[in-house]
Amino acid sequence: MKRLIDWHLKKWKEDKHRKPLIIRGARQVGKTYSIHQLSAIFDNIVEINFELTKDAKKIFEKDLKPERIIKELSLFSNQKIIPGKTLLFFDEVQEAPEAIKSLRYFYELYPELHVIAAGSLLEFILEKIGVPVGRVSYLYLYPLSFVEFLAASKNYLLIEEIVSHEKGIEINEAIHNKLLDLLGQYFAIGGMPEAIIKWIETNDPKASYEIHHQLVESYKQDFLKYAKKHQIKYLEQLFTQIPNMIGEQFQYKNIHGEYRKRELAPCIDLLSNANIIHKITHSAGNGVPLGAETNFEWFKLIYLDIALCQAILGLDLNTWFLDPSAEFINRGHIAEAFVGQELLTYSSPSKHQDLFFWKREKRGSKAEVDYIFEYNSEIVPIEVKSNHGSTLKSMFAFLESHKKASYGVRFSTHNYSIFNKIDSRPLYAVAGLSNIIQKEALHFLCATT
Repeated sequence: MKRLIDWHLKKWKEDKHRKPLIIRGARQVGKTYSIHQLSAIFDNIVEINFELTKDAKKIFEKDLKPERIIKELSLFSNQKIIPGKTLLFFDEVQEAPEAIKSLRYFYELYPELHVIAAGSLLEFILEKIGVPVGRVSYLYLYPLSFVEFLAASKNYLLIEEIVSHEKGIEINEAIHNKLLDLLGQYFAIGGMPEAIIKWIETNDPKASYEIHHQLVESYKQDFLKYAKKHQIKYLEQLFTQIPNMIGEQFQYKNIHGEYRKRELAPCIDLLSNANIIHKITHSAGNGVPLGAETNFEWFKLIYLDIALCQAILGLDLNTWFLDPSAEFINRGHIAEAFVGQELLTYSSPSKHQDLFFWKREKRGSKAEVDYIFEYNSEIVPIEVKSNHGSTLKSMFAFLESHKKASYGVRFSTHNYSIFNKIDSRPLYAVAGLSNIIQKEALHFLCATT
């Protein structure tokens, strides 16, 4: 299964000035799988899983000198570790904080060796111990995007069409409808690798739905690993109730039960650090960076994966196969979450991408734009519209009050068009807003034919 991260990992492998690499992302998004794919272009891989082989941690307790560590890891794994030929992989590295600290010294004293680290719930340990700035590089990994879903199902020519399609020019209606049907499949199956593999192997969506429910339970079981005992009940309430609030500004009072902000706010941060949810924060949007004018009290939330979100809600996912056009209308909040999920995936993977929305701060005003996004050094307002008759009053209000924004983008089930500063694109074409580096990775994905 080809991923966008494959291109970035190969570039890292070839970079003469590379640093030790940490892959960051939620549980079960494919971090270990991608590293194993990379290992095929090395002579060998020495993989140390600190959760499976707890004794391996002892190798890092004496000191953090790379030469000694490499010798002992070689003896421990019964494999030679040869710079330039071996990939040294620390998996579940959150279990060995000293191994994370050692990455600095691999960079300073043994830079010729390729070293990668990954793990579940890694953000929590990185927050505690930190990693020296400039000594380690990162790649962020998310669930498969729609384009990666197309690659997994070998629809490479459709990827090429999406990536290279000229804005404003209608695509043939038959191809447009085929892509909407495939997008309906993606909305049902989602982007979690295991669910997609099941779908491709069996063509039975029920097998994927079972994976969704297993993943939901595993995420809930993880609460015990990063939360205090008294926080578990708050996490459970947030985990099950947030899906009902997708597309709306989050308000603590809407969480059912006698809960207060001081109890819930830290737990939202925990879910965010676990990469289960992503915040969409309010920004005034007057200039870049967008994060310079944020109101942290105003935010929305989306889940890491739209299919998992729908599974928590108990929605019937089979309807996406029966009549996707109707479902795009009926589940507009899921379409909005999908666009946020796509924007994250197509952003630069080397840094954390924040999401923002805009709302007029004047009391009583209803003007609100789903996303505001920095693209090619320009501020772009983005609206997600599922109804054919939807107006764009908020979009025009933003463009009128923000002269630095020259146009807006609407994602919907409509074909491509441009009219009156509005660049309309189909929902399946969010990849068109890819970061310039990700565009190269997208072309690499097309080339897999």
